[in-house]
Amino acid sequence: MVGSIQSLYKIPDLRKRITFVLLMCIVYRLGGIIPIPGINAQALVAYMSGLNNSLLGMYDMFVGGSFTKMTIFALGIMPYISASIIIQLLGSVVPYFQRLSKEGEEGRKKITQYTRYGTVFLSAAQAFGIAKWLERLEPVSGVPIVSSPGFGFTLLVMITVVSGTVFLMWLGEQMTEHGIGNGISIIIFIGIIARFPYAMKMQVTELLAGTMNPIAFVIFLAFLVIVVAAVVLLTQGQRRIRVQYPKKVVGRKIYGGQSTYIPLRVNTAGVIPIIFAQAIMFVPQTAATMIPWEFLKQVSAYFQMTHPVYWIFYGSLIIFFTYFYTAIVFNPVDLADNLKKYGAVIPQKPPGKKTAEHIDKILTRITLPGSVFLALIAIMPFFMIRFARVNPEFASFFGGTGLLIVVGVALDTLQQIEAKMVERHYEGLLKGAKVRGRR
Repeated sequence: MVGSIQSLYKIPDLRKRITFVLLMCIVYRLGGIIPIPGINAQALVAYMSGLNNSLLGMYDMFVGGSFTKMTIFALGIMPYISASIIIQLLGSVVPYFQRLSKEGEEGRKKITQYTRYGTVFLSAAQAFGIAKWLERLEPVSGVPIVSSPGFGFTLLVMITVVSGTVFLMWLGEQMTEHGIGNGISIIIFIGIIARFPYAMKMQVTELLAGTMNPIAFVIFLAFLVIVVAAVVLLTQGQRRIRVQYPKKVVGRKIYGGQSTYIPLRVNTAGVIPIIFAQAIMFVPQTAATMIPWEFLKQVSAYFQMTHPVYWIFYGSLIIFFTYFYTAIVFNPVDLADNLKKYGAVIPQKPPGKKTAEHIDKILTRITLPGSVFLALIAIMPFFMIRFARVNPEFASFFGGTGLLIVVGVALDTLQQIEAKMVERHYEGLLKGAKVRGRR
């Protein structure tokens, strides 16, 4: 392994790309400690400590703790992710965006530009909401969170936060172009793992205090290794459909006739179903926090993380959104039409409608176990907290969105590094390992 890492730095281009990514990650973390002016940091932290199990607490995990500190990167890169998802959804229902997606490079450039405009709009709207929400917060121990509320404070928050989000969007694009891996994904990755040392410290503190049995903790760590391995299998899992291309005779030579395959992923939707489901599940608690209605308090009691109703409803939403989002991003009819256009056929399946039905049938079958496993991974932290008495901060890293993002980004970056090393006749980082993406 040490030799492989040394070989990695022998490649000048790869060394420059990795160094660039590391420097940009440092810039991101430095920006995460610069606070927005006009906010009492101590009073804000005291208030935010009670919102860990709300939508705001989930949001804070993605931005590396910048939201609870109200730094210039308080929104992180999430407005860009939201804008990308919205544009992707529009691409399946709006004819104009459907045409853009089929126009090649020019269409992709226009879609990217619309995504940037959407990012600015969403971040401005969210920044305005944050400013007004901060102004309405009650003082903590007699200390107001916002010292000088009003139009000036609202404008200051909007300019600062929107500028921070746009800068992160630009930073992610630079990391993608001049670095290694997907820059936007790496920014989210860094934000999640930035809180891991603190979570580990809290878990060790509770372990030393006797809250958890040391033997049970060792067994728990072994179980987590199995869970991470299972998530890797889920992320990499594919169902391959064999496709046969026809032979063509040109002069005295025969071209084509080769056999290839279509890889259908077990988890085509990725982490999007968990993000959608979490956003819905945290709405009752967040609404009860902001609106003091007795009815909302009664409803939110059933949506506490320790209540069985929460687990059942949450898991069901994930399964539903997995099928919903898979149907949006993967169209068997379009795939069947493209195969027919190039003369390719699936053995024993007529081209056209029958091929589309066959692909859709296989996709439906493999999505079911993928969605169920995704739901189990998502609700696993709640079982850890309740039955294994694991610290909530620590448990959040080994279940749900956080674990899937960390594993997915790590695998994607590793695949790109492997490909570049093998291109230059170096052995990959993992000798003998079958990492998909290695050439």
